[in-house]
Amino acid sequence: MQYSESAQRALAILRDPTHFEWYVVPIFAIVLYFYFIEIHQKNWNVVFAGFAYYGIEWLGEIGNSLWMYGSGYAPLWGEPGKTAYLILVGINLETTLMFSIFGLAIAKLLPADPKMKLWGIPNRFIVVFGLSLFCALVETVLNKFGALTWDFWWWGWPHIWSVILFAYAPASAFAVIIHDMESLTKKAWILGVVYLLDVIFMATFMQLGWI
Repeated sequence: MQYSESAQRALAILRDPTHFEWYVVPIFAIVLYFYFIEIHQKNWNVVFAGFAYYGIEWLGEIGNSLWMYGSGYAPLWGEPGKTAYLILVGINLETTLMFSIFGLAIAKLLPADPKMKLWGIPNRFIVVFGLSLFCALVETVLNKFGALTWDFWWWGWPHIWSVILFAYAPASAFAVIIHDMESLTKKAWILGVVYLLDVIFMATFMQLGWI
């Protein structure tokens, strides 16, 4: 396999614990604080939305790593730069902590009435598309800084539609769907399946050396 230059840089630091930095600990504490606030206020829909986004995000990250292995060239997105710990080629410890609370932010933006429209458009669609677009634009800036790499011409700027549709919209939409479900039991069962798949896929593909 002839991996791209950026993919080789990511592989060189993949799961290397010697890069650990202590700033990760207070960031993790902040993440816990946000969740504890919602739990204390019994905002279970918000909490489940946070878990929902994070669960699907990991499926996407695993798929991204498998894409690199299958293509023999590069992941769709990579994070080969400085980090406290690179978990997979496309996600490091800092970004996974950020994604762990992103679903909470989505839930906070949702109007109380799921059927309400803004400018004649369903509010849920606006939140999902708007945030996905915003994230794609942020990734474009990160790519310009060299912190995030794209090696396929059809992924990333100016084709940010690919990032919107396949990187951010699925997890955002899933977080909204879980948020709006009435049954807490059903939410828990669905998320249980998602996280079980995360664990099975991570363990299996890491053992095989594919991710």
